[in-house]
Amino acid sequence: MKSPTPIQLQTNPALQEAVERFLHEMADVRLASEHTIAAYRRDLSRFIDFSGDLPLNQITRMQVQDWLVSGHAAGLAASTLARRLSALSSFFDAAVQAHWCKTNVAAGVRPPKQPKRLPRTLPPEQTAALMQSSDRSSELRDLALLAVMYGCGLRVSEVVGLNLHDVDLLQFELRVFGKGRKERIVPLPEGAVDYVQAYLAERSAAAEEPAVFLNRFGKRLSVRSVQRMLKDRALENGADISVTPHRLRHSFATHLLAGGVDLRAIQELLGHASLATTERYTHLDIAKLTEVYDQTHPRARKKPQ
Repeated sequence: MKSPTPIQLQTNPALQEAVERFLHEMADVRLASEHTIAAYRRDLSRFIDFSGDLPLNQITRMQVQDWLVSGHAAGLAASTLARRLSALSSFFDAAVQAHWCKTNVAAGVRPPKQPKRLPRTLPPEQTAALMQSSDRSSELRDLALLAVMYGCGLRVSEVVGLNLHDVDLLQFELRVFGKGRKERIVPLPEGAVDYVQAYLAERSAAAEEPAVFLNRFGKRLSVRSVQRMLKDRALENGADISVTPHRLRHSFATHLLAGGVDLRAIQELLGHASLATTERYTHLDIAKLTEVYDQTHPRARKKPQ
């Protein structure tokens, strides 16, 4: 099907017309996905419903702020309002570049502050339950993968990205490529080494695939397969079925912190670019200590009236 002819807009077009042109260019020029375009359309349509189909230069910063306030009063989440503001700001950026209007009235408008979410973790007994033996055909691979993922605190993309030459069982080390292909060396716990050795002894040496962890077709294991494997093991072994690869990574960091490991050492192990990212785990540990204190310390309990 032939693409429609692009709409030629003059300076200061009406909002609805400009939005349609913006979405058209997102699809045909920027090659944005249908999902992305649909999301932008929903958010921008809501702004049109709120402000009216005014010429672009008649839209003010105050209207943008009022729109957000209205959404907040309606009980919308801070993340939803921040997404709406981002969509509107992206639209006005494009409008200014196309000379449809003079200024981006959404620029500089602060999105509502989003509450900080503490990372969710698993208690040690839950990780132990995941490591219970089963009769799965992929048992050796799954146990080795779990031991590496939890024992080294790897992202799921990092563990499926491991190649055979990244594993040094003599030095008890892994070479890991994190975000932005940033390389780091992480220690491999002795227990994990045993699981990896057992798996590699079974793994087909004739496989041309360089990946450490293979699927049943001899190809690199996918992220989705690891997620599914975790859910299946949790169901079989009576563990928390909300387990995810990232929760294992959070658990690794939290358990190290609880064991007295220095925060900067944890930062290096996790491959965090900023210490501020790693510091989330101190808040989590304090929250846990507070919970334990409230439950057990006699001075924390309210006296009966």
